[in-house]
Amino acid sequence: ALEPLSVGLAIGVASALTGYLSHPRFYCNYVECCPRAGQRLNATALKAQLDDRLFGQHLAKDVVLKAVLGFSNNPSPKKPLMLSLHGWAGTGKNFLSQILAEHVHPAGLRSKFVHLFLATLHFPHHDQVKLYKEQLQNWIRGNVSACPSSVFIFDEMDKMHPGVIDAIKPFLDYYEEVDGVSYRKAIFIFLSNAGGDLINKAALDFWTSGKRREDIQLKDLEPLLSVGVFNNKNSGLWHSSIIDRNLVDYFVPFLPLEHRHVKMCVRAEMAARGYAVDENIVQAVADEMTYFPKEQKIYSDKGCKTVQAKLDIHEDL
Repeated sequence: ALEPLSVGLAIGVASALTGYLSHPRFYCNYVECCPRAGQRLNATALKAQLDDRLFGQHLAKDVVLKAVLGFSNNPSPKKPLMLSLHGWAGTGKNFLSQILAEHVHPAGLRSKFVHLFLATLHFPHHDQVKLYKEQLQNWIRGNVSACPSSVFIFDEMDKMHPGVIDAIKPFLDYYEEVDGVSYRKAIFIFLSNAGGDLINKAALDFWTSGKRREDIQLKDLEPLLSVGVFNNKNSGLWHSSIIDRNLVDYFVPFLPLEHRHVKMCVRAEMAARGYAVDENIVQAVADEMTYFPKEQKIYSDKGCKTVQAKLDIHEDL
């Protein structure tokens, strides 16, 4: 038979071990946990990543950095953060949203607290808009209940059926709670090609007038974007109550990328693959891209989107 002292000691050790293993800090080292209330983003690390990995987008970097850090440092925001990113393909919209997601939840797009919706995959049929709206509301409600700082990314907004996205309008508004759930710590990000033509025209106008690209300010583009997207029948935000109610905090323009920016993308991709950066290959890949306008050939019409594929051709070099 076990002595009473031995039994008591064993129970005490087991209790202590159980308490240690169940401690949030230990537990969260092995199982992903929702960030604690008041936990702030690492501003220095986020800025460094944007500077090192996102090229040619001084406006987007500045606006998103200030918006996200201000939101993170606010102990009691009045509404969720709502960012709408606009620009042609390959300019960095997806890239920036992934970097941001990784700084809110380290697992990034693999996190159970980060949710990516693709219009053509998740909302493909026009005759099922009502069903999509119900499903979307239930999904967001359930996930924010589990983690208040959930991140929701809606890609291909220009391909989404008008009306679908209005289902989330109650969650974006200035309500303390909706049906007992607070959404004020969540982040919503829209990605869209809509408005890209307006952005490109404004950038070209600056170039034509001899102004520096870096002199383009948010006030030069944001009003054009909000009106243009609202009135664009080929946009999921066409006549959206989200815009009408001024619930988008920032319309973030992504400028068309120049030849020099494409070369930056090539260098970054070579470094990521562990290659020594060869400027001859960098030049060759950048030269294989197509540029517009036809006469001046200033901007890459696909941004950096096909850099990886084009670099594959040169791998043997």
